[in-house]
Amino acid sequence: MKMQLTTPLAFTALLVCGTLVCPAQSALPDFPWMAAVGASEYPDNPTVYYTSAYGATGDAVTDCTRAIQSTIDDCAARGGGVVTFSPGIYLTGSLFIRSGVNFRVPKGTMLVGQQDIAAYPLIDTRVAGVEMQWPAALINIIDAKRAAISGDGVIHGRGKVFWDKYWAAREEYDPKGLRWIVDYDVQRPRGILVANSEEVTVRDVVVYQAGFWSLHILYSSRVTVDGVIISNNIEGRGPSTDGVDIDSSRDILVQHCLVNCNDDNFCLKAGRDSDGLRVNRPCERVVIRDCVAGHGDGLFTCGSETSGGIRDVVAYNLTARGTRYGLRFKSTARRGGTIENIWLCNIEMHDVEYPLIADLDWYPAYSTPELPAGYRVEQLPEHWKKMLVPVSVEQGTPKFRDIHLRDVTARGASTCISATGLAGKGTLDRFSFSRCSFEGKEGGTIRHANDWQFEEFFITCALKIEECQHVKP
Repeated sequence: MKMQLTTPLAFTALLVCGTLVCPAQSALPDFPWMAAVGASEYPDNPTVYYTSAYGATGDAVTDCTRAIQSTIDDCAARGGGVVTFSPGIYLTGSLFIRSGVNFRVPKGTMLVGQQDIAAYPLIDTRVAGVEMQWPAALINIIDAKRAAISGDGVIHGRGKVFWDKYWAAREEYDPKGLRWIVDYDVQRPRGILVANSEEVTVRDVVVYQAGFWSLHILYSSRVTVDGVIISNNIEGRGPSTDGVDIDSSRDILVQHCLVNCNDDNFCLKAGRDSDGLRVNRPCERVVIRDCVAGHGDGLFTCGSETSGGIRDVVAYNLTARGTRYGLRFKSTARRGGTIENIWLCNIEMHDVEYPLIADLDWYPAYSTPELPAGYRVEQLPEHWKKMLVPVSVEQGTPKFRDIHLRDVTARGASTCISATGLAGKGTLDRFSFSRCSFEGKEGGTIRHANDWQFEEFFITCALKIEECQHVKP
């Protein structure tokens, strides 16, 4: 069954869209690029360097930044190896992992972040889709090849002090009409940053309470994230504390991870507005598999930073429990970019409020910068000016197409499907559903969409069956 939708389609009561009989369950997609994702090299020098030999003291109060960094630098200078710790709690600011170094945080070890932003030096980076200067993360792999973060110890960002500064700033910025810039003005360190690097592995560590995004993979290739646990909602709900963000990177593998956060759990990004269109780097060839999302705002999210395009993504064997949004697609009329060839297979969602949501006019107060009266452009910070550069309709209209859902189930939803393109501009094209079943309070709506295909697709909800008059095969 195919549908072209320019007026809303309302889904209601025990609705079966299409009566086609499908063949037996097909195998997962098997694109040639899937076999090459993730790191193919690992730092294999067995020489061990203990940070305690360089003066690091795991007493939770001594600043160990210099001692730990000295260990890393010496290890790299001598041809690489393993940098590790004796059991203890180590207070530190930003650390920078070099090529050939396996930074191992073993069981019984916790790294805790400094709560003074000065402990995180400014670097040239990209934050939420815009290139600018921003504090380094707690743990950084930048301009490196064949590096790793490993071990089953804990990396604790102690980010609440930065969250509190953000919420205080919101109280000042929002009444002034400056919601769109507050995230960029209130600088908060990320947990782990992998940038401009290749052949990188992040394995088994536990990440708590990042000040901003937990694990950011930026402008990198051949990265594996395996067995990582992220739990960010300690001592409250941190703003924009995403789990794993894959940003304008390629050949990425994420597997066996558990994420509880307060924004998108697993997210793909590619730049924002005029600056993202200028950079024009896609996020592509990504596999996410065998992962679980708990608290958060997106089991699997594309956007809202879409300017460079997102393509060739396969996500399968995923579970969401209590996550607010399940499969999420978001952008705006300023973002642009093409999101295509996305495969979402074998996914279970339990008590997820919105199992499938697509919004091409997402959060206007944040997404549409407007300078209030009383400000002079020439006196603004550079990142403000970047945000205010206009984008033409042709450049800014995002395209979402060829999104495939196979063997997806949702139970305990509020609204099963909520999908809205841009009227007369950007549509949601060629979404296909096979062997999908959603149960919830409401069926939902689809607006401004073309050529959606349904085979063995079930929605069960509480509204009256006679309200299904808009559904036509």
